[in-house]
Amino acid sequence: MKKLSVTLLLSTVTLLLSCNQNTKETVSIDTTSPTALKEDNKLAKVPDSWIVERVAKAEEKLSATPAGKVVWNAMKAHGGLKNWYQNGPLGFHFNYQPLDGGAPRNTYQIVDTWSSKARHQDFTDRTSEYGWDGNNAWITAKDTATFNYNTRFWSLTPYFFIAQPFVLDGDGVNLELLDQKTFKEKTYDAVKVTFDPGTGDAPDDYYVLYFEKNTHQLGVIRYIVSYPGYFEKGKHLPEKFMEVQGLITTKGIVLSKGYHTHWLLEDESPGEHITTITINDISFKPDTEKTHFDIPNTAIVLKGL
Repeated sequence: MKKLSVTLLLSTVTLLLSCNQNTKETVSIDTTSPTALKEDNKLAKVPDSWIVERVAKAEEKLSATPAGKVVWNAMKAHGGLKNWYQNGPLGFHFNYQPLDGGAPRNTYQIVDTWSSKARHQDFTDRTSEYGWDGNNAWITAKDTATFNYNTRFWSLTPYFFIAQPFVLDGDGVNLELLDQKTFKEKTYDAVKVTFDPGTGDAPDDYYVLYFEKNTHQLGVIRYIVSYPGYFEKGKHLPEKFMEVQGLITTKGIVLSKGYHTHWLLEDESPGEHITTITINDISFKPDTEKTHFDIPNTAIVLKGL
């Protein structure tokens, strides 16, 4: 997993802050295009020429292995990697409600899908915010009780779940094709995701993704949380089993509407239901400016994990 919370997703942002921070490609701006220059100078949405090159590299890399081919087919089934980036930043309301007494996390957030920067607003008090600017985590809130959880870890955790499988095109991501899995009478191609050392905050995280054999769409995310802010090296939470709760299509991209998270049993089936997550208000925000992800003057920059 990759980045932030103890009762459940402790690992998502870590993957995002892990996988996606290192996922930037080196590309050249098309200086012959005034439109591209204007977009690059002001908006978070990048020029199409950047996207075309990145997508071509991703297709070449993923097409080289059996596991990568499964992931590439899943990207196409969810709307396509090119379409994903061309739509610009993604906004959504992510309501994470633990059933075991853990801290709820309920924010509206906008995430730059290209550079994995994020800005959250407390859903009941939009003046309380936190985020990740690509280098630093920050927070601005009335008191410490507003966000009663590790906001650095959580800055990209929700995004990493909702953005599957598109967040698997970056450097430092390793894919392994496992035996097919069966869940609720459906057959799934299973891909294990691991990370190179030094990739993000929690390179020891891993995921097992279930893609339905016929539709190639995501049905299950299994994962562990090894975020160093919570665990010593080599230690992590037990593996979790997250079932997708329906899909929605926006601007041609197919995304999850929510998840039920369970502890994973020894037979790889879901055990106790420990968290309910609902996602709504999902829409792309192509007019979002780069400055939206800057650290506010009133914010506190967070140190350490």
